[in-house]
This record gives sequence, C-alpha cells and structure tokens, in this order.
Amino acid sequence: MTCEMTRAMRRSADVAGAGARPRRPKGGGPPQDPKAGARTAQPASRARARAKGQSGDPRVSIPSPDLAPDVFFLRVKLEETGELFRVANCRNDMTVRELKEELDLVVGIPFNLQRLHFLDQGILMDDATLKFYDVIPGAVISLCIWHYDGWTELVLAAVEGDPSKLSCLGISEDTFYRTANSQHFKGEQWRQWTAQRAFVALYISAHRGHADAVRYLLELGANCLGKSPLGRTPLHVIAAMGRMDCIRPLLEHGAYIHERDSKGETPITIARRLKREHFERKMFLLYWMIKSGSKDPNDLVVRGAPEKSSSGNVSKSPVLP
Repeated sequence: MTCEMTRAMRRSADVAGAGARPRRPKGGGPPQDPKAGARTAQPASRARARAKGQSGDPRVSIPSPDLAPDVFFLRVKLEETGELFRVANCRNDMTVRELKEELDLVVGIPFNLQRLHFLDQGILMDDATLKFYDVIPGAVISLCIWHYDGWTELVLAAVEGDPSKLSCLGISEDTFYRTANSQHFKGEQWRQWTAQRAFVALYISAHRGHADAVRYLLELGANCLGKSPLGRTPLHVIAAMGRMDCIRPLLEHGAYIHERDSKGETPITIARRLKREHFERKMFLLYWMIKSGSKDPNDLVVRGAPEKSSSGNVSKSPVLP
C-alpha cells in the first residue's frame, strides 16, 4: 500500500510540473519561453499589416504611428483596375477627407465616388485621422468605387479611354442605358443625370490622358466647365498630371485656366505647386493663343521699350510668366 501511494504521489508531481517546464516545439527547435509572447505581442492591426506585406521585409519591425516622420508617402491601390498610385505629403494628423481630396487629383476619381479601406477596418470615415486607423508610412490603402447607379462600369470605361464603351453607358440624353435609379427619370432630371455621367467620364479620361476620348466626349456635349464636388474642372486634373495632349481640346471648348476650386486653387497654381513648370507655360500660351485667335506664340509677347535697371543694364519685361 505504501509503494502504491508513493508512485501516485510521484505521478501527481510530474503532472503538476509539466506546465512549468518549457515546451519544445515540433521539429526539434529550442524550447519557448512562456513569457516571450508578452514581450513581442503587437497590436492586431500591425500584425495584420505584416501578414499582408505592408511593411515590406517581414524581418523588419513595423514602426509605431507615433514615431512616423512629420511628412511621409502612402500608396493607394484602385481595386477595380489594380493601378497603384503614390501619394506624397501625408501626415499623421491628416484626415481621411483631406486624403480623399488629394486623391481627387492624384487618382482622378471624384471625391464623392471614393470609398477607402485599410486592412480589414471597413470604410474609413472622413473625419478620422490616419493615426486613428494606425496608417503607417508607405502603407497601401485600398480605393474602391461606390457600387451604385452604374458608376463602376463608367469609371472603368473612362480609365480605359474607349469611346465605344463610354457611348453605351448613359452619357447622352438619347442613350438606352438605364439603371434601377434612373429608369424613372424624365425631363430635366434625366438631362442632369446624363450630364453628370458625361462630366465624370470627361474628368477621368482627361486625368488618364486619353485625348481621343476627351475630344469625343466634348463633341458629344460634355461640359468642360462642369465641376466635381470639390469645385474642380477637367483642366485641374490634367494640370496635376501634366497631360499635354489634353490641353488644347479643353481650351478650345472654353475651359478656363483661372477657375478656382473649393480650396482656392486654379489649374495654373496646381501645376505650379506640383512643379510642372513646362506644362504651366504651355497651358498659358495655348489659352491666350486661342483667346486672341493667334497661331504664333511670338505674337503674344509684347516687345516693350528697353528700360535701364538700377545696375545700368538694358532689360525687357515679358508679358508671359
């Protein structure tokens, strides 16, 4: 009886001590320290970011948003097309709305059609900051088009720049294209609906530099003076992208180089801010050539009388910037 009790006590001691001994993982690796998990645990969002490749090399630890530089860049992926865009001058305290305003120029998708996602956190709310969503420098944010009223199909056709596809997607009053929303529209409501679609197609086609599609849409009646919800015209986005081939058709149909958006920027100031001096000068020259009916840029330069500067040198003040 004594031997049996002794063996039972030894078995109990072995079982109790098994939880305290470090376990050896499968494969013969070194035993794991049970406290190591507490030291290396990361917030779930950063762990997911590593799993999805947001940080690049998985051996490099992901920086905390609190330690992010004052200004950094992000990458934005337009999910419907797979295009990847680089967005500079981002900040931790930048709101999602401010980011979407910049994407209006960088990606060419009007503000009201944008739907942003980061990892699995759902739709990013306009008033929240990048820091709130743990967005780190160099991260990839997903941009999707709102899936209603046929906008996705129209955006894809405009990105491709195919006039034959655009013509079938409700951009003119005589179209047979209908959506669940538009099938009840008549009169002025119908005209406004088709005009808005034609403008969005023009806005995106101009941003992508599809000159043939731009000409087609303008001839069909798309309004180059129309404005996005941020007050921007197609000339604003071609100035942001430096699309040389799209300047003339827009200017010939009445586009205005000094039109201000909701932030007070004109196509001229946007081109200047984004360091597109050559585009800025060409846009300015073409605008005044078309306005004056001149075919020679030299006719626009006023050769003023020579004036002496304070240093005694003779100089002329050109009219053009």
